Order: sequence, then C-alpha cells, then structure tokens
Amino acid sequence: MKAYVLVDVTVTNPSRYEDYKKLTLASLEPYGGKFIVRGGTADTLEGDWKPGRIVVLEFPSLADAKAWWSSAGYAPAKAIRQSASETKMIVVEGCT
Repeated sequence: MKAYVLVDVTVTNPSRYEDYKKLTLASLEPYGGKFIVRGGTADTLEGDWKPGRIVVLEFPSLADAKAWWSSAGYAPAKAIRQSASETKMIVVEGCT
C-alpha cells in the first residue's frame, strides 16, 4: 500500500534551503519516492491552519518511506533542512 510523507515547512534560511532541495531528489530514488506536491499555493479551507511550504512525497510503502527518512543517503539533506527551516512531518498510509 502506498504511503505519503506530509510536510509543513517554514523556511528560515532560504539560501540554505535551496541547497536542501538540490540534494533531496537523488535521495528519494532508491526508495521509489517522488514528489506529489512541492511548495505550490496552499489555501486553508477549514480551521486556523496557516501552512508554510507544503510538500507531499509518495512512496510504494510505509516501510520505504521510513527507510528513506532514516537513510544515510538522506542524512546530509536532512541536516541542512533541519538547520534551514522549522518542519512538521508525518508519514501516513494511503487507502486501497
């Protein structure tokens, strides 16, 4: 079953965050990950959510998503992201 990583990012260092974006794509490929949403316009329909940059990643499975997040291949990009933004991130299984 597919899995999705949902990310709400507030970028605090734009130039450093650009470095992160350059590294991320290659880290996804070994795990079958791909971008579904990458920072497009987001409008709140209900509640008081004030999203930053919204990113959605799709993976073949929950295990693949978790393996990517904890991988040595993603670690350098993750360290940059953590220093260049405030991030909320979850992983959720898709439906059949």
